[in-house]
Amino acid sequence: MERSDLELVVAVRKEGSMAAAARSLDLAAPVVTKRLAALEARLGQRLFQRTTRRVSPTAEGETVYERAVALLQGFAALEAELQERKAEPCGLIRLAATFGFGRLWLGPALALFQERYPRIDIQLQLTEQLPDLGSEGFDGAIWLWQVRGRQAAQWVSRRLGPNRRVLAASPDYLRMHGEPLTLSALCDHDCLIVRENAPAQSQSFDTWTLHKSDSKTPEQVRVRGPLSSNSGELVRDWCLDSRGIMLRSLWDIEPWLASGQLVRVLEDYAMPDADIHWLAPYRTDSPRRIRLLIDFLVAQFHDEPWKTKRPAASQAVPPG
Repeated sequence: MERSDLELVVAVRKEGSMAAAARSLDLAAPVVTKRLAALEARLGQRLFQRTTRRVSPTAEGETVYERAVALLQGFAALEAELQERKAEPCGLIRLAATFGFGRLWLGPALALFQERYPRIDIQLQLTEQLPDLGSEGFDGAIWLWQVRGRQAAQWVSRRLGPNRRVLAASPDYLRMHGEPLTLSALCDHDCLIVRENAPAQSQSFDTWTLHKSDSKTPEQVRVRGPLSSNSGELVRDWCLDSRGIMLRSLWDIEPWLASGQLVRVLEDYAMPDADIHWLAPYRTDSPRRIRLLIDFLVAQFHDEPWKTKRPAASQAVPPG
């Protein structure tokens, strides 16, 4: 039986005549008569006794009527619940992100999003290696490189905001060692190497690929230095302590650049493909809560808030 069959039985039972039932359903009386006859034929049961003046339910008809009322009420309740969910999104969102960006910028943004949509729960896993999002049950990841190669056919990607990895050093280091004037001059300096979060297709950690602002051709330089770590925060601390030149994201070091504790080196150069991306397993239709989150994060990051705001984590704020 279809929903329209249930509505037909209820209308005929409540109105007590074919004509009245037809009016309540906004149908012609002959249509109601034919549809009821067809339903009884399919069920092999007579649901109503007809006379010239009145239509009365049989025992079977009364049973179908009672069940039909309950089922139609269930349909209405389900539709109301779905409409309510549409008006107020709810459910769980599982995300992955890198430790640094996740702690400093994504975490505070997610707290604001959850405050706006209190029926949405968020689980954020900070990690240095991008998980297999689909098999591990993640809705998506906020990552600092775009999917390429074979994974690009399996995942969807959206740019959430711009970001550049730039060269920086402390003023004291540059006073002691001089400022490199060309990319190749980096070979004569102590360079602080970060060994984290590299996509599989990237070059080795000590090969830096940079773009000059007026050129689309990337340039590579092999750097060296006595200090390297898988912790970007530690490398940043070494740089602040005048131990060398580093390549770091603006979202991570902008406060120190603004305070003068760090300065840009070779300002015309920056590392390509450092933008902030949403990565997710491919699906034909994303839940509304996911679409809302993506749009919210675009609004949060497209103006590079690290240029005008300090990160929420107090330990990331330079002293003074």
